[in-house]
Amino acid sequence: MKYEVQSEIGSLKRVLLHRPGSELEQLTPRYLLEMLFEDIPWLKKIQEEHDAFAEALRSHGAEVWYYRDLLEDVCRQPEVRNELTEEVVAECRIGDQMLRHDLVKYLEALEGPQFVDVMITGLRKQDLHPADGSRLAHFIKDAHPFYINPLTNLYFARDPGALIGTGLAINAMKAPARMRETRLLSAIYRHHPKFNDSPLTLWYHYSDLDTIEGGDILVLNAHTVAVGCSQRTSTEGIERLAQRLFAGGYSQVLVIQIPFRREYMHLDTVFTMVDYDAFSVFPEIRRKVSVFKLEPGSGGVVLVHPLDSLEEALKDALQLSAVRLIESGGDDDLTAAREQWNDSTNTLALAPGKVMTYDRNTASNKTLRENGIEVVEIEGSELVRGRGGPRCMSMPLLRDSI
Repeated sequence: MKYEVQSEIGSLKRVLLHRPGSELEQLTPRYLLEMLFEDIPWLKKIQEEHDAFAEALRSHGAEVWYYRDLLEDVCRQPEVRNELTEEVVAECRIGDQMLRHDLVKYLEALEGPQFVDVMITGLRKQDLHPADGSRLAHFIKDAHPFYINPLTNLYFARDPGALIGTGLAINAMKAPARMRETRLLSAIYRHHPKFNDSPLTLWYHYSDLDTIEGGDILVLNAHTVAVGCSQRTSTEGIERLAQRLFAGGYSQVLVIQIPFRREYMHLDTVFTMVDYDAFSVFPEIRRKVSVFKLEPGSGGVVLVHPLDSLEEALKDALQLSAVRLIESGGDDDLTAAREQWNDSTNTLALAPGKVMTYDRNTASNKTLRENGIEVVEIEGSELVRGRGGPRCMSMPLLRDSI
């Protein structure tokens, strides 16, 4: 089984997704901020939209794998369940030893699919201790309702992991609500037969602690990776990743600093590659980014060079005489801002010059087409409520070389 991503735009052949499930029905207005949502999606509709997204990927030549299927496979192994139980219970930060014991016993008694349900959907306090008056939480209804929080963001499969060349980054997530996602990905990678015969270089691991997320990682070519320095990805995480990429043969890392704001949480919410020489960019960001080139120095030192412009940095990295920065929003600042909020620039390349976007971003899609980009539209009325687009929802595992 081959795994390789040497660019953002090579024809997409295999991709990992998570179909939204009942974890989203654990959202309530009180916990939206903690769970990184602005609104509550309608589960039936979001599943229909996600299924259409997956079918569109298949119809354009991509094999689709699902997180839940792979996780159920590995959780048939007792050692994997024991490992995840230990990590998840530790993550709960429960000081009461009797309560920890109850939680472990509950997880140990579950069948494989039910165990996976808890890993993704979470565990409410009332499910561990039914309404029998045995715990104070039974009486105080305003208490936090979960022992294990739901993974409401898992359908944004891009962030926990990233294929870079023939290596894998299992990332360290910024928000506590997403930390368990990388533990699940690590278990899949280390224990699933699909990966056992195809060892990958491990560029990064969540135990490194310095935060970095997949939405900030763009593979430009076999020599250069662009990484966003954002609200979610730290300077220390970027330098650590760069050191390992340089040791593995990469020659440079472009760091693109964007404003540390919720609406620009990752680089790919404002900037994506759409063709050999073309990028979709949110115009407001184009005027605000700072760009740095990281290069390997002696003794593992990372050298930092400030650059004058994003365009010049991209031309140098891609060895092109010119690049095209296609501004979203159709030359209207208000439209651009509105459509950026609905992930107009979060495009997923299906092949060079062919991208998938939400159909709701009409002005930005029109601009892409006017610039020679083929646009495959999907519905995203509910999918977009979690603040992510087609790129956010996908983790490419294999792309053709370009």
